[in-house]
Amino acid sequence: MARADKQAAVAEIVESFNESAGAVLTEYRGLTVKQLQDLRRSLGANANYAVVKNTLAKIAASEAGIEGFDDLLTGPTAIAFINGDVVEAAKGLRDFAKANPTLVIKGGILDGKPLDASEIAKLADLESREVLLGKLAGAMLASLSQAVYLLNAPIAQAARLAGALQAKAEQDPSILAGGAGQASAEPVAADEAPAEEAAPAEEPAAEAASDEETAEA
Repeated sequence: MARADKQAAVAEIVESFNESAGAVLTEYRGLTVKQLQDLRRSLGANANYAVVKNTLAKIAASEAGIEGFDDLLTGPTAIAFINGDVVEAAKGLRDFAKANPTLVIKGGILDGKPLDASEIAKLADLESREVLLGKLAGAMLASLSQAVYLLNAPIAQAARLAGALQAKAEQDPSILAGGAGQASAEPVAADEAPAEEAAPAEEPAAEAASDEETAEA
């Protein structure tokens, strides 16, 4: 490979390292061209799976400030540069490796930190971003529902009380006049009772006058 071509290849790998959320280093010894194509398709938009030369990958990793890759760059090497969901990419590589044992996951990097093969496996066991966001949204909705219930509970009680008062007012409109309903009417009736009973007391006087007129006649 010409020097210019090597520099261009290194620059391309460096750019891939810098623009990716993470990278997984694999050995693809024994995989056919078709299997590599199937692997790329299975990763989809989550990762760009690229075959690299070890010497150029070492230089690119050094220029990108990535450590811990030199010992892993042995044998036929391909790197999955993760552009999408890191967990989904790790799952895709793990599942493909289970179906095709000749694919060996050696390690990788995530947010600039090196990961070994066991850490990549643990990453693949995590729930995907979509699932976690779904659970978070569900938890938030549940919390909002509880908050709405707590806020609406006093309002509902006030509405029931208002309904009861309205029904009472329809039966006894005097309630709307500041509480002068039947309850306050009873004392008034008691006070007026002597005046109503005094009227018959005048009747004997009228009868006495009538008797006097009869006697004079």
